Amino acid sequence: MIQRLVFLVISLLTLIPPSVADTITIKAAKKYLNIPVSHAVQREVMEIKVDGRIERFFEIRLASEKPDYWVFCDISAFKSKTVSISFPSPGKGLSQIYQSDEIAGQDSLYGEKNRPQFHFSSRRGWNNDPNGLLYYQGEYHLFYQHNPYEREWGNMHWGHAVSEDLIHWEELPVALYPDEHGTMFSGSAVMDYHHSAGFNKGGEPAMVALYTVDNADRQIQCLAYSLDKGRTWTKYAHNPVIDSKEKWGSKDTRDPKVFWYEPGKKWVMVLNERDGHSIYNSTDLREWIFKSHITGFWECPELFELPVDNDVSHKKWVMYGASGTYMIGSFNGEEFIPESGKHYYTTGSGYAGQTFNNIPESDGRRIQISWGRIPAADMPFNMLMLLPTELTLRTTQGGVRLFSYPVKEVNRLVNKNKKWKNLSTEEANIAVNEFRDESLLHIRLTLSLSHATGAGLDFKGQTLLNYDMNFNTVNGVFYSPDNMTSMEISADIFIDRTSVEVFIDNGAYSCSFERKTADPEKGFNFWGNNIRIKELELSTLLSIW
Repeated sequence: MIQRLVFLVISLLTLIPPSVADTITIKAAKKYLNIPVSHAVQREVMEIKVDGRIERFFEIRLASEKPDYWVFCDISAFKSKTVSISFPSPGKGLSQIYQSDEIAGQDSLYGEKNRPQFHFSSRRGWNNDPNGLLYYQGEYHLFYQHNPYEREWGNMHWGHAVSEDLIHWEELPVALYPDEHGTMFSGSAVMDYHHSAGFNKGGEPAMVALYTVDNADRQIQCLAYSLDKGRTWTKYAHNPVIDSKEKWGSKDTRDPKVFWYEPGKKWVMVLNERDGHSIYNSTDLREWIFKSHITGFWECPELFELPVDNDVSHKKWVMYGASGTYMIGSFNGEEFIPESGKHYYTTGSGYAGQTFNNIPESDGRRIQISWGRIPAADMPFNMLMLLPTELTLRTTQGGVRLFSYPVKEVNRLVNKNKKWKNLSTEEANIAVNEFRDESLLHIRLTLSLSHATGAGLDFKGQTLLNYDMNFNTVNGVFYSPDNMTSMEISADIFIDRTSVEVFIDNGAYSCSFERKTADPEKGFNFWGNNIRIKELELSTLLSIW
């Protein structure tokens, strides 16, 4: 194993002779290594050895002069051990690295100019797809694709955060590091209450993660388990558990979503392979048998069952891919049979949404978190997670459709709140502009368009809502109300420092996008020919930090 790891590191170093690399040696005495980063230099591979054994290796733009920002590497597990840090290019970069029990910039953490205030973002580095979402013993676990060492994509690890309420998050140490097989891509996690994999100890269930490992040649599916609520992980000694490149003639075999299928008393994996989603079955999470394949999806599969209109005697299955387009159908444990689709319920920045496993039956909700592809300009971190939403199936004029609406826990962030009814645009603009200088807001409104073919709301020169009744679009995307002759539309608009999320008609459609200030001198502006604002509610929101 170590030989393969050394080979991978050598490959990443593009065969630079060891004599060229600079090395420093320290005794680990603090929690973190703080490392300077500069985007004026190229990425190269840093290697960290502990007592002579390679423990970390990653690409980084190590600053030789003044850094653009600082990142950190957690070395708490190596306390009192000898640590050597090597980097190919000689210079002053290694000498700037220092140990501390705090990350560089701790004093301004979560208060940075472009830090999302009620959306999760990592302390440092890049984040994308949510992974391994599950609930266990009072904690919601959010794992995610993470580059700890730069604000751009790369070095894929599994980051980790936990929450007791889906709103306030505590970031924990990295869960999964790159290894001799490659870097850590997306996947899912389950609680093995059935003791099927054999990892459990002392009667407590193991937390088991199934994830993709990516390398230059292929993508393989691997397994790891935790016996301490996800704080530390052991990778399965016989990884990979699935290697299907030859079967599909494609490297694109990734993003396993795993769940327990009670009618068949077995585990089900939905895996994106080449041109769609494959179904695999297992009784022990280690040996997987291919069962079926459905085309037309790309990346980050999901498959779950929901009651229609809250009727537990009438349920349907939903399958979707990373873009959020979905099919509705039935599932027999081995094959998904579509009945309608493809439909969409969301557009914009959201991508790779995943739903939580193991939500208690007493709760019963299907809760989703998606990656928000919204940058944080000039920050030592980048991207965010969108608000957690509850997914439901409802009967509409067009058939059964998927709705998405923020979880009720979001209401815990409400600070000041005001409500109005039946206002003209002039009256509404006066009312809402009392809050023009607030940066964290939830606006709930219902517009009536009896004299207009379009109406909307702008803020500081940016359009938040644009309903074109003539062309049936909301913010440029086709949308038809369930009541096809309706002259009204309702919206919930959530404004954070860098993002906007809009939910139409209680979640029938949603969109998200980057918040931009086109004209800081402008406040809120309702527009539309002789429209009425039937309902208007505005709440200022508290920071989750």
